[in-house]
Amino acid sequence: MEYLVKSGSPEKQRSACVVVGVFEPRRLSQAAAQLDKASNNFLSGLVRRGDMEGRLGQNLLLTNVPDVLCERVLMIGCGREREFNDGAYRQVLAAMISRLQDSGAVEAITYLTELNVKGRDVAWRVRDAIISVAGSLYRFDSLKSKQDSPRRPLRKLTLSVPGRRDLGAGERAAEIGGAIARGMTFAKDLGNLPANICTPSYLAQQAQQLAGRLQTLQVEILGPKEMEKLGMGALLSVARGSRQEPRLIIMHYQGAGAKARPYVLLGKGITFDSGGISLKPGQAMDEMKFDMCGAASVFGTIQAVAELALPVNVIGMVAASENLPDGNASKPGDIVTTLSGQTVEILNTDAEGRLVLCDALTYSERFEPEAIVDLATLTGACIVALGHHAHGLLGNSTPLINELLAAGNGAGDRAWELPLWDEYQEQLKSNFADMANIGGRDAGTITAACFLSRFTKKQRWAHLDIAGTAWKSGEQKGATGRPVPLLVQFILDRVREHG
Repeated sequence: MEYLVKSGSPEKQRSACVVVGVFEPRRLSQAAAQLDKASNNFLSGLVRRGDMEGRLGQNLLLTNVPDVLCERVLMIGCGREREFNDGAYRQVLAAMISRLQDSGAVEAITYLTELNVKGRDVAWRVRDAIISVAGSLYRFDSLKSKQDSPRRPLRKLTLSVPGRRDLGAGERAAEIGGAIARGMTFAKDLGNLPANICTPSYLAQQAQQLAGRLQTLQVEILGPKEMEKLGMGALLSVARGSRQEPRLIIMHYQGAGAKARPYVLLGKGITFDSGGISLKPGQAMDEMKFDMCGAASVFGTIQAVAELALPVNVIGMVAASENLPDGNASKPGDIVTTLSGQTVEILNTDAEGRLVLCDALTYSERFEPEAIVDLATLTGACIVALGHHAHGLLGNSTPLINELLAAGNGAGDRAWELPLWDEYQEQLKSNFADMANIGGRDAGTITAACFLSRFTKKQRWAHLDIAGTAWKSGEQKGATGRPVPLLVQFILDRVREHG
């Protein structure tokens, strides 16, 4: 899809389709009113007749509208104007794309980007439109023998901005939106791949291919021999039950000077999680291929940052392994020594994500980072607490937490802070090791973060639990590409902050 940014009156557009909004009850948006005036009240006549009420997501495709230059006019219902927020905006964009794909129009210009969204400027509306449109168009059908595709799919979408003075901001927003959308697509593609294809070594190959495309990226990969030499006993313990070797993947993006301290983004990359000896129930176990969505989002974010050539140093790390039962697999009660030297009693082998992450967190210290953000589909408890809307957020630095919360709000990819108080650390006590890898049923998301915090005491660190947000189940089953928007916004904000 090609995206352009343009300003101009809708009645003067020589386009296959012009898209305008109608608010409930039966109130034309400004662009629709301009078309109506040019067509001698053709649109308002339809509205008065009841063909278009303006209900959120309603649509009406018109042809042969008199005295306008476009071939078609698509009217999209936007609901009540005072309630037109982020969610409503995304719904009307989804409705627009669905109708355009069926219309036969190969290009269109939308004036929905000129609608007033509560608290959002034109740059946000342009950027989010591209992300939303790309999300609506996304399909993962590369492994099907036959792919369904529209006979005449939409190929070019022009996004209108109110005036010429908005063109610069709109064009930059389109560039950022395109990079985020491609990053999310990359993350979704990795997440949706089955575990017999997407293995730890496959992820390592993807990192090498990404570095081949983007000259500002350099990649180093650690295998089991290097991990054993370093003393990564926790990460290696997770991989013991699998025939697939683990990988620690480090992608270096150098956008600033060598002396600039990097931001480290660390993703959990469990390419399939059976639970190990602490075997999960069979129901929906196929969805455990999504347990590497944290890693997938690191890939997507690094790609977006590199494509935008942002003047900042970022390290994307992926701790990749499978977690399977085997005669050699770790057992409940086993004790392992981490890279930090701390020992862990493994009370439940299904709490494996924190084991691969803790060694990676310790390893990341060698880069003297400005901050570390890890992201992981870590705990089902996070879904109980926050559902499928917000990421769980915990950390040891209030400024860093606030930066991530602000980035999530700015990107419309929100997180919610949970407490990380010392009182919760008591739940990780072990009679036989420095700590246990689980803290019991209560406050499972918090105690998991407490575990990770023991390996980040020297760093500004935050943890995003994306168990509820990284993928969807049911008819819409598939990876979401979150939190790529939050993370890219976080990096963009750091660039602006440092001038």
